[in-house]
Amino acid sequence: MPKGSLELTNARKEEIINACEELYKTMSFKEITIKEIGKATSFTRTSIYNYFQTKEEIFLALLQREYELWIADLSEIMEKHAILSKDGFADKLAQSLAKREQLLKIMSMNHYDMESSSRPERLAEFKVAYGKSLHTVMHCLEQYFPDMPDSDKQNFIYTFFPFMFGIYPYTVVNEKQRTAMEEAGVNYVFMTIYEITYNCIKCLLKN
Repeated sequence: MPKGSLELTNARKEEIINACEELYKTMSFKEITIKEIGKATSFTRTSIYNYFQTKEEIFLALLQREYELWIADLSEIMEKHAILSKDGFADKLAQSLAKREQLLKIMSMNHYDMESSSRPERLAEFKVAYGKSLHTVMHCLEQYFPDMPDSDKQNFIYTFFPFMFGIYPYTVVNEKQRTAMEEAGVNYVFMTIYEITYNCIKCLLKN
């Protein structure tokens, strides 16, 4: 593979993103640095700056990849299922997000920091994937609910996507958080990503 080739560039970007993803499993966003990411790659830390200028750009690339994987899942659902009932659509869409815990974690915890600390061109690349996810969900609504008014489809999009930012903190809690809720007397029913998403979609479609 020649030095500087597109294949090498993409391979190194993927290695950096993979290293960041692996660290994020055991470390917090604040704890992860370019230095730590560099230790987990096969090339020098300074080489990372040839591809990403900040750790936020690396996380943004990871989030972009998660959106692209989600889009692929949604597209596969539409290809495999020409028709779905409201229950069936809620089930499939909820399943697709249940597989994307990483997407939900990053977007709920660090989204603002990533966008603020990334170069405009990197942010634009990410927004392409984000925009495509909006369009893909809209295409799902158009395919499965052709009689739904356009205003209702738009309301679904503008309710569901902001809702996604709260899925992770409402469904993934540590023992300290759970204990604090119990001691505070908060009678909160903990649900899975699938359950809370399914219930939201059913409510949106019913209304």
